[in-house]
Amino acid sequence: MKFIKMQGCGNDYVYIDCLEQSLENESEAAIKLSNRHFGVGADGLILIKKGSAADFEMVMYNADGSRAEMCGNGIRCVARYVYDKGYTDSSEFTVESMGKVKNIRLVLNGAEVEAVRVDMGAPVLHAAEVPVISQTDKVINSPVQIGGRDFNMTCVSMGNPHAVMFIAESPRDFALESFGPLFESSKLFPNRVNAEFARIISDKEIEMRVWERGTGETLACGTGACATAVAARLCGYTGDEVVLHLVGGDLKIEWNGREDSPVYMTGPAEYAFTGDIDIDKIRRFNI
Repeated sequence: MKFIKMQGCGNDYVYIDCLEQSLENESEAAIKLSNRHFGVGADGLILIKKGSAADFEMVMYNADGSRAEMCGNGIRCVARYVYDKGYTDSSEFTVESMGKVKNIRLVLNGAEVEAVRVDMGAPVLHAAEVPVISQTDKVINSPVQIGGRDFNMTCVSMGNPHAVMFIAESPRDFALESFGPLFESSKLFPNRVNAEFARIISDKEIEMRVWERGTGETLACGTGACATAVAARLCGYTGDEVVLHLVGGDLKIEWNGREDSPVYMTGPAEYAFTGDIDIDKIRRFNI
């Protein structure tokens, strides 16, 4: 099975081109391929397919084999791959994931893809749609106590659920390994949640770390960066454009503050390596 390893700000996935080959038992394959000791090693698996409602489709699995609705870093890498592969000669096209269609614009330097800008759609703030259990219609800067610590939490869906907490200390010093799993598995979130812990640097800069459901800490999360930028704008901390400093790199996020307006994400998409792996062989490993 031929594969491509790509990363966006260090958020790495194994990509399978299903326009050229097929893969059975996708969820199991995601677990095996993502394993960093017995497989290729990645935050998850993304399959590239022909779209039905869009030009292309990405089918994404977390490292634990669970399906994921959207990945901002992943969709940028899919966009670069299909362009570099020659599946499209246009710098603007669409990619769908679990029925949601995203508009892509490549930032080109000659024939080279320098960055990818994605229309991530409008943020969803209604608690029932995130989903998060709440007595209010929206959860914006709302107090919550998790693991014996008080936080102010803003909940946003960017196609997948996010809980954003702004903290006083640097995210580098925050006990993410302790609090991340507590938020992910909290009964407040029927579908679990991705948790972002962020510090405001200025009205144009934020630093953050993310705990992704089904994976754990990742070096970056595109939808998490979008959710964090939305939360910061709603809380009055930032303006319409902000740079998010993640562990693996920077993403530029744009949102004008109106609920019906899309969030735009711009960032890199890079190749790590390509290879060929015996899927049947790694399926035999008890992992």
